[in-house]
Amino acid sequence: MKVILFGATGMVGQGVLRECLLDASIESVLVVGRSPSLQRHPKLREILHDDFFDFAAIEPQLAGYDACFFCLGVSSLGMDAARYRRLTYDITMAAATMLATLNPQMVFIYVSGQGTDSTESGRLMWARVKGKTENDLLKLPFQAAYMFRPAGIQPMHGIRSKTAWVHTIYVVAAPLLSLLNHLAPNYMTTTEQVGRAMIKVARDGYPKPVLESEDINRF
Repeated sequence: MKVILFGATGMVGQGVLRECLLDASIESVLVVGRSPSLQRHPKLREILHDDFFDFAAIEPQLAGYDACFFCLGVSSLGMDAARYRRLTYDITMAAATMLATLNPQMVFIYVSGQGTDSTESGRLMWARVKGKTENDLLKLPFQAAYMFRPAGIQPMHGIRSKTAWVHTIYVVAAPLLSLLNHLAPNYMTTTEQVGRAMIKVARDGYPKPVLESEDINRF
C-alpha cells in the first residue's frame, strides 16, 4: 500500500509512522505536516504545508494513494466551540474531501476518541464536533472509511507527547498504564496497537466502520 499520514509529529501519529515504516506491506509513506517528522527512511517522503484549510497548492502530490491515516487533532481544553470545530472538523474535511476526489479507491482512517457523540446532540462540545466529523467522513465517496475511537493510549518505543505536561503524566503513570492495557482493553491501547490495527484495517477491512479500543486491540 501507498499511505498518506497526517499528524506524524503527534503522539499517535509517531506510533502510526513507526509501524508503517516497519511494515513490509507498506510501499511508501507520504507525511503531510507543518513541521518535519525528523524521521529518515527510504520509503518516507514529506511535504511541509502551512495552510491546512486549503490543500490546492499540493493537490497533484496527493494522488495515487491507497490509504490515509489521519492522526491530526487538538485538545478541546480551554477552547471555545467555534475554534475547536475549525481545528477539528474544518481541517479534517478539507483534507478528506480533496483526497476522496483524487483517490476514490482510498481507505480513510480517522483517529477520533472514545465518547464521540454520533448523534451530534449531546452535552459535550468536543464529542458533538467529533461526531459530526465522523458522520460526514462516512458520507464521502471513499472505498471505505473507518473511525478509530481509542480511550487511553500508552506511548511505546520512546514515543512522547509534544506537550510537556502530558509527557510528564505519561512518564509517571507508565507502570499503571501498562497494567491497565492488559487488564482493561476496553479502556486502554498502545501507540503500537493503534498503528498495527490501522494498517490491517486499511488492508483487510473491518465489519463495522467505528472501532473502539477493544476492537483496535483485538484486531
